[in-house]
Amino acid sequence: MTRALISVSDKTNIVDFAQALVRQNIEIISTGGTKKVLEEAGIPTLSIEEVTGFPEMMDGRVKTLHPLIHGGLLGRRDLDTHLSAMEDHDITPIDFVCVNLYPFKETIARPETTREEAIEQIDIGGPSMLRSAAKNHATVTVIVDTDDYSQVIKELEENGQTTLKTRQHLAAKVFHLTAAYDALIAEYLTEQVEEETQLDSYTQTYDLKQTLRYGENSHQSAVFYESPRANSFSIAKAKQLHGKELSYNNIKDADASIRIVREFNGPAAVALKHMNPCGIGIGESIEEAFDRAYDADPVSIFGGIVTVNETVTAELADKLSKIFLEIVIAPGFSQDALAVLTKKKNIRLLELDFSESRQGGKESVSVLGGLLVQDQDWVNEEDAPEWSVVTDKAPTDSQMRALKLNWKAVKHVKSNAIVVGNDKQTLGIGAGQMNRVGAVKIAIEQAGEQAEDAVMASDAFFPMDDSVEYAAENGIKAIIQPGGSIKDQASIDKANEYGIAMVFTGMRHFRH
Repeated sequence: MTRALISVSDKTNIVDFAQALVRQNIEIISTGGTKKVLEEAGIPTLSIEEVTGFPEMMDGRVKTLHPLIHGGLLGRRDLDTHLSAMEDHDITPIDFVCVNLYPFKETIARPETTREEAIEQIDIGGPSMLRSAAKNHATVTVIVDTDDYSQVIKELEENGQTTLKTRQHLAAKVFHLTAAYDALIAEYLTEQVEEETQLDSYTQTYDLKQTLRYGENSHQSAVFYESPRANSFSIAKAKQLHGKELSYNNIKDADASIRIVREFNGPAAVALKHMNPCGIGIGESIEEAFDRAYDADPVSIFGGIVTVNETVTAELADKLSKIFLEIVIAPGFSQDALAVLTKKKNIRLLELDFSESRQGGKESVSVLGGLLVQDQDWVNEEDAPEWSVVTDKAPTDSQMRALKLNWKAVKHVKSNAIVVGNDKQTLGIGAGQMNRVGAVKIAIEQAGEQAEDAVMASDAFFPMDDSVEYAAENGIKAIIQPGGSIKDQASIDKANEYGIAMVFTGMRHFRH
């Protein structure tokens, strides 16, 4: 008689699956809660103890780790030496394995979970059986996903056995599962170590969230994967209230916009297009903040994303409804606001939990043949403790507020980056230029007459004094930059010549 071993934490459709196996004259070995469920359904089963002659012990930690189990899984039916060994040691082949694992991910997702509780949810026997069965997929069918029950049953009923192609597919699924399971455990245990740990190998796992219509362009296929431990302040966790599904570019832009808005404590609004902010505004109210973000660049906002850090009111919704926008992101929408915005068929509305917004962590980007991993560029610079005034003239209080706002903004603009603004909003943004003075000219041109008496922020130092001179000639009154160039003094001298206040931060914000 052919044997199947069934031990599942997810018991969805397990009774129907087991009944189908019994109809094929397959004997079932089972354990614990699974055995109880099957027997209550009238399905006869053998216990692990009946097979091994060895009792379960150590609170279930030692149960299936036995030669009579793993020999039945790993023994090759095409090798006489294996068959002889199985006969000599009374090992019965196991041709079907249906196992899913302890819910480690779900356990550590609960804030109250202790380290000891998490450790007890690290499955040892389950992955061991799955890996053994998957290695021997030439003859063993291994199932880890309830969605695969129907295909296995169909092939058994039609052919009396599964196809090799199906067994190969299911085996690959096993190793994807166990790799992801181990990666999550490794990540969790690494986080328990207080000091920063640099690993010789870097493993992360992600769960499929969405198959996208296409990628950056229509000829590129793409999918969206979600970290099993994603922060609640993330696009992966955002709740979509309205509109068609997000595209690849939508997701990237939305991520960029929420990274910016988390920089601000009071009412703030960010308008973003193609990964760069086109307007950032703050105010006494969220409506005032949006007005300033809109006024910063009323042209580029068309077809863009707006993110605000307070609930969208009916008044704000009315303003937003008058513009073509791809997405609006907020911590909430009033019912009246939803009534207004949901009339627009093409707009996407995302509700986001802002409670964990001011957190850093790691971020990664793929390159051909590898992966770059770094800390997020997240520094709380509200009090600017390391900043220094390097010119004869110091910024006024309002200029210092403006420098702080625009320093936060330039951090999120593609390098070379320049932002011109005041203490309420950005006014001009020069993004992604190959030389810094080019970015200065774009930002000042966009600001127009408003550049007079404004401030300017640069994500990196000025290699020459030409940027300072151009800024001065167009009315800029204060500049913030990291400093660090061998020609810093030339820029300082030029600022002094024009009566400009200049602040060095000692920290650059390249964004490639």
